[in-house]
Amino acid sequence: MRIILDAMGGDYAPQVAVEGAVMAAREFGVEVILVGREEAIRAELSKHNTNGLSLPIVHASQVIEMQEHPAAAVKAKPDSSMVVGMKMLKRGEADAFVSAGNSGGVLAAAIFHLGRIKGIKRPALATPYPTTKGFCFLIDVGANTDCKPEYLLQFALMGHVYAERVMGIKNPRIGLLSNGEEETKGTIVVQEAHQLLKASGLNFIGNVEGKDIPAGMADVVVSDGFTGNVVVKLSEGLAMALMGIMKEEIKKRPLAILGGLLAKPAFQAVAKRLDYREYGGGPLLGVDGVVIVAHGRSDAIAIKNAIRAAKKAVEGGILKAIKEGLEEMRLASPSEEE
Repeated sequence: MRIILDAMGGDYAPQVAVEGAVMAAREFGVEVILVGREEAIRAELSKHNTNGLSLPIVHASQVIEMQEHPAAAVKAKPDSSMVVGMKMLKRGEADAFVSAGNSGGVLAAAIFHLGRIKGIKRPALATPYPTTKGFCFLIDVGANTDCKPEYLLQFALMGHVYAERVMGIKNPRIGLLSNGEEETKGTIVVQEAHQLLKASGLNFIGNVEGKDIPAGMADVVVSDGFTGNVVVKLSEGLAMALMGIMKEEIKKRPLAILGGLLAKPAFQAVAKRLDYREYGGGPLLGVDGVVIVAHGRSDAIAIKNAIRAAKKAVEGGILKAIKEGLEEMRLASPSEEE
């Protein structure tokens, strides 16, 4: 399997990108194609033992920075690592693309150069979300601020496919994020989407509230990108704040310090379950190619696991499954820009 990595994407690129690629190539047996400034990539590769690993370099002279306007940067920088990598994927030179760079840039480059799956009205960015029962799958978490009911229906279909094919959840439970369990709750868009989901044939369990997400009430939680992004960012901040508060309070009490030492393995296990690095990145679903978007602050472990996520998505055949699902639901429509 060949996976393209945007070696210049992320806050700590290319150092952690290259390190993560080396780890992934060694652990998963995949070929990782490093796209970016060749001289910088070679300098980082020289720090690692790469004997027996397949890590080809494709030179790209430009970089789309985090602060740049996504669509404008993609158009203005045709030789950026992001655009070059997407074009390679489009030509069939690899099986998937991974980037920890500007997420808006990844979305724009994917739409411009891969296009949408026929019938998909809007691509959606998704992510695994830790729960008391393991993980659920939250979609959308930032690609679409404003949505129509039919977009949410398609997000549910794509979430169903990913949860089943990649996360191994048979007949996943689909929940629609709202401010109440009753089907009359939520915005007009949410209420109309509820009715579409009821008639979809998916395993729709109804509306779920914010508190139901970490409780693991649904396997796939559907929302517009604005709400989903707020949920993810709030959760990340809350998890870090709670861990910090616990450490601070333990240090204030001598006996608690002893208890904290005894409980250290449990604290480490909790931290691992909440650590975004464990799943690496989330898929951009709806574009005609396997694309994984990693956190901008990703370290080498996160990059490695983002490559693993790409590998599992390819093995799960998510593109074919989404296309088949659209046909079954008779939602296919021309993929013109709307």
